[in-house]
Amino acid sequence: MPARSAWFSYGIHLLIWGSLLFIPLIFFHNAADSTGLPGNFFFFANIYHIALFYINAYFLYPRLFTRNLWWLYLLILSAIMAGSYYAKLTLLNWFYPGMVLTEYNNRIIFFPPIAFLIAGVLYRLVKDRVELERREKENRAERLVSELKFLRSQISPHFLFNMMTNMISLARKKSDLLEPSLLKLSDLLRYMLYESGKEKFLISDEILYLKSYVELQQMRFGEDTDLQLEIRGDNSGCHIEPMLLVPFVENAFKHGIGTVENPFIKIVIEIKEDHLSFSVSNNYNAGNLSKDKSSGIGLENVKNRLELLYPGKYKLDLNDSGSIYTVKLNLTLTC
Repeated sequence: MPARSAWFSYGIHLLIWGSLLFIPLIFFHNAADSTGLPGNFFFFANIYHIALFYINAYFLYPRLFTRNLWWLYLLILSAIMAGSYYAKLTLLNWFYPGMVLTEYNNRIIFFPPIAFLIAGVLYRLVKDRVELERREKENRAERLVSELKFLRSQISPHFLFNMMTNMISLARKKSDLLEPSLLKLSDLLRYMLYESGKEKFLISDEILYLKSYVELQQMRFGEDTDLQLEIRGDNSGCHIEPMLLVPFVENAFKHGIGTVENPFIKIVIEIKEDHLSFSVSNNYNAGNLSKDKSSGIGLENVKNRLELLYPGKYKLDLNDSGSIYTVKLNLTLTC
């Protein structure tokens, strides 16, 4: 069954051709007196012209002109023009013998097909352009979905890599916090597995996930780190791309703890209606910055996802003073 847009297109065609065929018959019923041609001549001639429109738009132009057979296309159009003229003269002589045609009549008989043939070309050009834009839009959407799937597939391995590093650290210390940390990690992984695959992800869920991650890190570092998490405002009806904020916090823990004295991490989340303001700042030792291959994977992933999903709707500032690294993200949420 044709889509709604197809039915709309059919309706426009019927409206235009119906107006062309019947309005002249209603309002110009004395056309025979003013032109010297039979009144029903215009009705049947326009039916023929409409057929020329579709033949040109759907067959001649796309199969000949667009395939570098323009010479054959022009030759056929010339033959159609000449054939149409003489065919109309023949029919008039058959049905109205003895009718004398003036120069004005000859122009009425000869020139109308040109307008319909040109209209067919213009219609085809517009139709092809619309179709091209539609396909490009669909291709962009398909590429977007594929790329997002790929980027999301990278989230879990990157997260697991960092968390396993934390677990190894607790195991080496033979810490009593290892078991509760593993239980907390199990909850986070369950959350990732069953929730982050949703197309719509509540901002409240993302904040809850972030808080759980921070609590897990607190089990590891205890009071050795000045850790602050501030959450202001609330709009639980808004949505956000899953695990969009956590990589920034991961990066702060990765580079800001264990390499500097008196480490601190400050996280601030503020929501006002559909606007999210998010910032993370931490101190670090530039001379002892980790250079492992996984460094930066999470941040690059987030940048790509922001550009794909929120073009023109976000502002990301990364500021490095040499000892303090600050991330500020302003984002328009989907509500």
